[in-house]
Amino acid sequence: MTRARLALLLALPVLLLAGCGEKPEPSGDGTPGRAEELRLVLDYFPNADHAGIYAAAESGEYGRAGLDVEIQAPPDPSAPLKLLQAGRADLAISYEPELLLARDKDLGLVAVGALVQKPLTSLMSLPRAGIRSARDLRGKRVGTAGIPYQSAYLETILAEAGVDPASVRETNVGFNLVPALRSKRVDATLGAFWNYEGIQLARQGDRPRIQRMEDLGVPTYAELVFVARREDLDEDGASRIRRFLQATARGHELLRTEPETGLDGLLAADPGLDRGLQAAVIDATLPVFFPADESKPFGWQNPDEWDAYAAWMRENDLITQPLPGARAMTNEFLPGEGLDPGRQS
Repeated sequence: MTRARLALLLALPVLLLAGCGEKPEPSGDGTPGRAEELRLVLDYFPNADHAGIYAAAESGEYGRAGLDVEIQAPPDPSAPLKLLQAGRADLAISYEPELLLARDKDLGLVAVGALVQKPLTSLMSLPRAGIRSARDLRGKRVGTAGIPYQSAYLETILAEAGVDPASVRETNVGFNLVPALRSKRVDATLGAFWNYEGIQLARQGDRPRIQRMEDLGVPTYAELVFVARREDLDEDGASRIRRFLQATARGHELLRTEPETGLDGLLAADPGLDRGLQAAVIDATLPVFFPADESKPFGWQNPDEWDAYAAWMRENDLITQPLPGARAMTNEFLPGEGLDPGRQS
């Protein structure tokens, strides 16, 4: 699918009144005024992973929160954090492992909320390969996108399954994971998303066999997170980020009850998307947009899981600094969370 470049501008002239001390919930009852601009860079081309964001946009939630949100697709998947660091975005959607890699370089970036709570990356094969479990990878060729932590995933999976890594051939196929799998260039892929490529293959009648990372020995993590610059988490920037996240939370709640709202907004952003595929992906992804603990708000990040995943990255020589993973995230700006005095960013 061709990566789209787009900008969706929302300009509803409502400005939220903000208080001091513990942060108030946006009520949508602000006084008329100029909406504040906020530039959001997606992790990839617009797709169903972003449906709740487009539901918030389509329903006017950002405008009611006093925000004029510009949603941009990046020129390539490696660009979002670079654009954020360069000041060309106010928030970026990225991956937990990518953020921890950036933090290891002291780039001063912080995850302010989770968009997708669980790993979407999966081990995927087709029936002809005969791979029913990780033990069946012995003697097989596995395609990855050439990303170091995907290679580390494979090593962890093979160790957990008791498979000699010398018996498995890893092949860098870039982002052509599905074509490589269907053309028999590889027997399995590690990097395709179970909620997207997996559904795409199933709709084509390919009957994919999908195994998720957290079921194969890789510590669980948030696949997609909202990232801000640490320097923007001051009083003025905090208000804007908090209102964005709370409006996005309302967009995801709307997506649960009226998925067509998010789907319509998504297709308005990129008319070339397949409506049936996007609708199926939204339905599959809805459970992982929200924390498993229903008492937690949309965007909740589990500090213990961040610590465990960062420890795994250190054990696999992906990062070097001995810092807790939870120092790379904060739940301070989520609905109902108020000020988190324990945040260490």
